[in-house]
Amino acid sequence: MWSICKKEFRQFFASLTGLVAIVAFLLLNGLFLFVFPDSSILDYGYATLEKFFDLAPWILMFLVPAITMRSWSDEFKGGTFEILQTKPLSASQLVTGKYLGALAIVFIALLPTIIYAISVQALSADKGIDMGGTIGSYIGLFLLAAVFTAIGTWCSSLTPNSVVAFLLSAFMCFLLYIGFSAISKLPAFQGSLDYALEMLGIDFHYRSISRGVLDSRNLVYFGSIIAFFLLITNRKIAIR
Repeated sequence: MWSICKKEFRQFFASLTGLVAIVAFLLLNGLFLFVFPDSSILDYGYATLEKFFDLAPWILMFLVPAITMRSWSDEFKGGTFEILQTKPLSASQLVTGKYLGALAIVFIALLPTIIYAISVQALSADKGIDMGGTIGSYIGLFLLAAVFTAIGTWCSSLTPNSVVAFLLSAFMCFLLYIGFSAISKLPAFQGSLDYALEMLGIDFHYRSISRGVLDSRNLVYFGSIIAFFLLITNRKIAIR
């Protein structure tokens, strides 16, 4: 399993595409947070990373699919999936290895954003940022990225075309992140099913953790979504 994880990790950074995707993620965040006047945290009035944690999920919707789109698609397209089958590994070990390799790449992409917290803390003239809330927000962001990675891995297992995998993954991430919240606001569900529908969406639980509240229900929710997508990916690979 770990050999598959390391292979996935090395393969991503072996091409320029991988580095470009991560640099683009960091550059976009930097521009929105420190340069563009409408979203600059320097003009916000007090030390907070709230805008970063509001913006990051939307950029991750494109970064994570860019990382995972070739995970299985290239194996199918290049004919190397047959070589993977010769390894003494079960389908679940292959899927877990691929998932952990992609998740490690996403983690590396998120790690440099800690500089934003250090910068805001250094520039603040008062007490600085709320460290408890910031740590909670980072935990929520990492869990969100883990869910998106599981979704992207599953989408990549559906097609040998990496572009189709990217588009499908981005759509599924968008749908599960904000779709249920949008549906809950329809007049037909107001006052009856609106809260229940909102709780089904990732956005609801992400915002809850971002407030610094590590509720076990949120952790169970994220864990269940990850396990579900890894399970159906495992089923798809086992059938192949």
